Amino acid sequence: MIFLDAAATTPVRREVLEAMWPFLTGEFGNPSSHHSLGEAAANALSGARAAVANALGCRPGEITFTSGGTEADNLAVKGIALARRAADPALNRVVVSAIEHPAVEESALYLQRVHGFEVDVVPVDRRGVVTPGALRAALGPATALVSVMYANNEIGTVQPVRQLAAVAADQGVPFHTDAVQAAGWLPIGVKELGVDALSISGHKLGAPKGSGVLYAKGRLRLEPLIHGGGQERGRRSGTENVAGAVALATALTLAHAEQARLGASVSALRDTFIRTVLESVPGAVLTGDPSHRLPSLASFCFPGTSGESVLLELERLGVVCSSGSACAAGSDAPSPVLLALGIEPEVAQTAVRFSFNSTVTPAELEHAAEAVAAAVGSVQGLGRR
Repeated sequence: MIFLDAAATTPVRREVLEAMWPFLTGEFGNPSSHHSLGEAAANALSGARAAVANALGCRPGEITFTSGGTEADNLAVKGIALARRAADPALNRVVVSAIEHPAVEESALYLQRVHGFEVDVVPVDRRGVVTPGALRAALGPATALVSVMYANNEIGTVQPVRQLAAVAADQGVPFHTDAVQAAGWLPIGVKELGVDALSISGHKLGAPKGSGVLYAKGRLRLEPLIHGGGQERGRRSGTENVAGAVALATALTLAHAEQARLGASVSALRDTFIRTVLESVPGAVLTGDPSHRLPSLASFCFPGTSGESVLLELERLGVVCSSGSACAAGSDAPSPVLLALGIEPEVAQTAVRFSFNSTVTPAELEHAAEAVAAAVGSVQGLGRR
């Protein structure tokens, strides 16, 4: 089997398992307990926080551990918007892009539905890019928060986050970016990006599912979503997942160290794969920005097919991939991300996403490209019968 669905999840790295193992076994203490086991857990948690802060170029106190990217996005969008409106009731608008992950989109809609916020959606161009001009036009004096993802999980388009964050800063508006897909592949230094908040998920990096991080700048206030014992400096109550924090910190540190070397080589493999698919599959359409995209992701529409049928045929041929976001699996509706690019609904339903980690080989991608041509040809042949 060739696994090309790394945007959905990745296997846990051996180094990560070894780092977290002690905190699942002998060193199982609660970091809030005042005895030797608790102190050992608290020290491990502090070390993990410092390692994540080092990778992001921020202070350890600006790091909040969460249960994953979804919780980190929810805490950023709801927490920042609610805290800012509590300080200034006039701040009642949230601005998001048209291609956000559901964790951001649904958080914004919750603020609208339950708390009366207005939600402004910034359009993207046919490459899936939010332009600084489009964002500037959406901002106003009542804007509490802007959230634009760093790299899209379905089409791989990378946003000009530095420029977008600068536009928000000019208006005095905090800028959050969902960096779940970007972490490990793109620079995530928060000062260089100019962002006020940034979300990461562990299981996209080789850590187990159930671990995440929210960076929130300095004294940026957050209304907590989970109340209780006041852990994580009051931002996220609940007994901390020490093993998960150690795992995420280890995975992020490894990915950060490997990024420059592996990003270039994987990008070259991606480009060869894209070129081969476009040459061997008549009518295939690459989605997303052709150049400013994640090194690890290639996505296509195959008009005249069904994306789900192509997926089934690919799995029969030994290639595992997806039709888009794993969070939308099972839905018959065309992807809102593809519709935002101006792709017709019937074409959007033919989408297939290929995403890989740094261990992918040229031979695997060559075989996968051959399988794509065969699978699309087979599905189109069935449709003509």
